[in-house]
Amino acid sequence: MLPLDGIRVLDLTRLLPGPYCSLLLADYGADVIKVEDPKSGDYARWYEPRVNDDQSAMFISLNRNKRSITLDLKDKQDKEAFVSLVKTADVLIESFRPGVMDRLGVGYEELKVHNPKMIYCAITGYGQTGPYAKEAGHDLNFLSYSGLLHLQGAPNEKPLIPSVQISDIGGGALIGAVGILLAIMDAKKTNTGQFVDISMLDGTLSWMHTILPNYWTSGEMPNRGELTLNGGKACYEIYRTKDDRFISVGALEYKFWKNFCKVIGKEELIGQLDEPLEQQRIMKKEVQAAILQKTLTEWLVLFEGIDACVSPVLTPEELADHPQIKHRHMIEDITHPKVGGIKQIGNPIKLSNSIVTTRRHAPRLGEHTNEILKELGF
Repeated sequence: MLPLDGIRVLDLTRLLPGPYCSLLLADYGADVIKVEDPKSGDYARWYEPRVNDDQSAMFISLNRNKRSITLDLKDKQDKEAFVSLVKTADVLIESFRPGVMDRLGVGYEELKVHNPKMIYCAITGYGQTGPYAKEAGHDLNFLSYSGLLHLQGAPNEKPLIPSVQISDIGGGALIGAVGILLAIMDAKKTNTGQFVDISMLDGTLSWMHTILPNYWTSGEMPNRGELTLNGGKACYEIYRTKDDRFISVGALEYKFWKNFCKVIGKEELIGQLDEPLEQQRIMKKEVQAAILQKTLTEWLVLFEGIDACVSPVLTPEELADHPQIKHRHMIEDITHPKVGGIKQIGNPIKLSNSIVTTRRHAPRLGEHTNEILKELGF
């Protein structure tokens, strides 16, 4: 038995933040029902590359262990079916701009009349309140307002766009999942649901604990690429190897830095771990010159068994075969009923008493409409 067995989640979201949030719940037993528009459904279905005619690789990855029902919430009969579904639900997740669900007649105040125990989670860019509440936005916009994007990248260069969607996943999906689980725990005590208001900007801003408190205390404006953990120190940097590959060095503590300097033949730098910024720049040039003398493989052999916090910068092709990633089952080979063998990203949450499996493959658009309607008595 999984921890969320018996919990029903209605997921009206699309693309990335909401589906990632509901995936975490579905993997651990929640009956997640994707409520999709009959015409297009979740927009992520149609992204390229596509595995099926209505399933992209991204969609299949994000929507395992879920069911799909198609309902037009502007249609009277479909809305009645939706309200019947709401009466059976423990959680509803949506990601429309504030006011959209209200205009459709299925906002929180309306739905809690039908099911006062239901938890209603809205994941939006700026939250339900404030002057920007109804503004449009994407991950890059939320990163911009949070101040995080300003600090991404190298000194004197333009800010660097992250390769993954930090605000969508870290600021929205993960915070949303925590909020929902907190509300479920509270509902067990109070027998009452509540509204969970998740702002991706709020969530992203909450990631800044290693930066903003220091700025507020010292009054010193942090500069791009010069913070301790984003390029300001020689001991925490990425270096190019002889064969044009890269190693990352995270030797923040003296014991690690000492070992690192010994392996690369730069013992004279051991005592300079905490030198000022200008000296750190000189040190980085010296370290880089040393690292360029050998290939990535040669350095990995030399650092094997040495506590120096040195790692290869793996490519997506390489990471699937890495022993640690394989051991943790973070990339799984599964058999898809339509296309055969495919890879999927595993669940990062490991519980000692519960094992995550793919019980259902990502649903076709409306695949379970009749099944769910029959369950409701239609």
